[in-house]
Amino acid sequence: MKKLKPRSLNALLKERLKDPEFARKYHALDEEFTLIKIIIDKRLETGLTQAELAKKMKTKQPSVARLESGHYNPSFKFLQKLAHAFDCQLEIKFVPRKKTKRAAAVAN
Repeated sequence: MKKLKPRSLNALLKERLKDPEFARKYHALDEEFTLIKIIIDKRLETGLTQAELAKKMKTKQPSVARLESGHYNPSFKFLQKLAHAFDCQLEIKFVPRKKTKRAAAVAN
């Protein structure tokens, strides 16, 4: 039996991103992953555990865990409670997308 050589997650991702279909689906999740990363980073920056954050939000720890794992699509109300727990103001804005070379070529 042939032994498999261990690879890092980054090496595996780099290889998989060569597949156009995988890359399209992966990049379609960029905005969702960005939001999750911002929330996790803010929680860690404030030194809160998931349970402590949940208590400040008047919710349960599994709700925070589902959000951070990407298994929950938060409502606007949930995001407001999250911002309040972080002593922040929730700000949502629409910004123009960066045009890729491909998108620019299609537009012309």
